[in-house]
Amino acid sequence: MKHLLGIDDLSAGEITDVLHRAEYYARAMDDGRWDRHKLADKIVLTLFFENSTRTVTSFDIAAKRLGAQVVNWNAELSSLKKDESFSDTIDTLGAMRPDAIVIRHHEYGAPAFVASRVKCPVVNAGDSWREHPTQALLDAVTIMQEKHTLEGLSVAICGDVAHSRVANSNAKLLTKMGAQVRFVAPAFMMPEKLPAPGVLCFDTMEEGISGADVVMMLRVQKERMERSAIPDDSTYFRDYGLTVERLGLAHKDALVMHPGPMNRGVEIADEVADDPHRSLMTRQVANGVPTRMAVLDLVMGG
Repeated sequence: MKHLLGIDDLSAGEITDVLHRAEYYARAMDDGRWDRHKLADKIVLTLFFENSTRTVTSFDIAAKRLGAQVVNWNAELSSLKKDESFSDTIDTLGAMRPDAIVIRHHEYGAPAFVASRVKCPVVNAGDSWREHPTQALLDAVTIMQEKHTLEGLSVAICGDVAHSRVANSNAKLLTKMGAQVRFVAPAFMMPEKLPAPGVLCFDTMEEGISGADVVMMLRVQKERMERSAIPDDSTYFRDYGLTVERLGLAHKDALVMHPGPMNRGVEIADEVADDPHRSLMTRQVANGVPTRMAVLDLVMGG
């Protein structure tokens, strides 16, 4: 891969290649056997224009696990605060010749814009509501560790789908790999345009998660909504929260996922989030490192 800008750019075969390499790194980290110098003498520049805990930290760790050095650029301390344009900032940073750029930005398509102006690989760590490809890849790795395949699975993605780049990337990836995707949300949280063919839409949790193999919850992204549209937390939990009782409608061995950050008592009950057998949230976080190792390896190391 030259860049990783979105799931749209990947074929099913290319997705399989990334997943296999991510699974290799996940196993290698367990037994301590991988090439710690694969990206030695390389510099990864991370540009995060939005707050992040899981993504920025796991990219940092992934790069360092492979021997690369990481430069974490800080927008608050940059010349953007002196009214420098975004394009001039990118041209300036590109002139310093990093070996790869990892970017998260609130503007739709910003990673592709950066890729058009620099001479190194660019990895999308989330842009606007559009895509978050490495999250979808690590989610797929996590599912496959338990289910051994994606083909034929029914995956219900529930909550604020309209404002979720995670939902978009997961829907694209999972449908490409033969899974059935369901969106479950109230009407004002359902996207006007579906990101992938064959996605089914439901407006009640009871109908939407019935028989599902995986239930993926999403937080209400209040920062992306008009204040008047923000639902009352207790009412939202009553209607769309994942409780033990609701989870009982899914398949008997259904898995529970959440990309984080998680709002307990709003989209998910404590008992479900902390279920030691069905909740995969900690596993998702752990798989962020080997998955992003795989991506950096593919775009930088070959």
